[in-house]
Amino acid sequence: MQVSLVPLQKKLGYQFQQQALLEQALTHRSCKGQHNERLEFLGDAILSLVIAEALYQNFPKTREGDLTRMRASLVKGVTLAEIAKELNIQEFLRLGPGELKSGGSRRESIQADAVEAILGAIYLDGGAEACRERILQWFGSRLLSIQPGVQKDSKTLLQEFLQGRRLALPMYEVTEILGDAHDQTFTVKCSVEGMTAVIASGSSRRKAEQDCAQLVLEQLKNES
Repeated sequence: MQVSLVPLQKKLGYQFQQQALLEQALTHRSCKGQHNERLEFLGDAILSLVIAEALYQNFPKTREGDLTRMRASLVKGVTLAEIAKELNIQEFLRLGPGELKSGGSRRESIQADAVEAILGAIYLDGGAEACRERILQWFGSRLLSIQPGVQKDSKTLLQEFLQGRRLALPMYEVTEILGDAHDQTFTVKCSVEGMTAVIASGSSRRKAEQDCAQLVLEQLKNES
């Protein structure tokens, strides 16, 4: 029995005309049939553009480098997973048997990917402006609180954390690339001396590396 998506759409603040798009956005690749990776690719691009535009307008005197770091902080996997929790997306994810058994619906990377996929679905269903409105609504408080000069991406923060403790720098290795050239998923392994390697996947090598770095940082901080 399929779960009604009416409560989710109320939470999203958007009513889909094409329900199949929302269903696809919630479907992980572990399920048979159409899954959400192509929509994730689209949503990632739209999200980056809308956030970049908002920062450009809100911070007219801020330099490019700071704007880039601020954008990275807002669109990183951890932030997207927080938004997924706020929107209660976890309850509506569609996963294959293996992912269900391993608790995939609680995995931050899967939740973050679903947020991007939903944005891609909204774009196809209602157009650019409808998608832009949802992004600005979901990220509103974060856009108001963010400040230039204090945001650094996860890879930079991890490097500084390790350097401050005179430890070797992390090593990033692409272990797998799946999909066609225009629609790829990168799996990256991050190795840090003295701890088990961490693995993350994303729609670009950069995204996978950033998510790896964030996971390593969280482990290191929990241990310290």
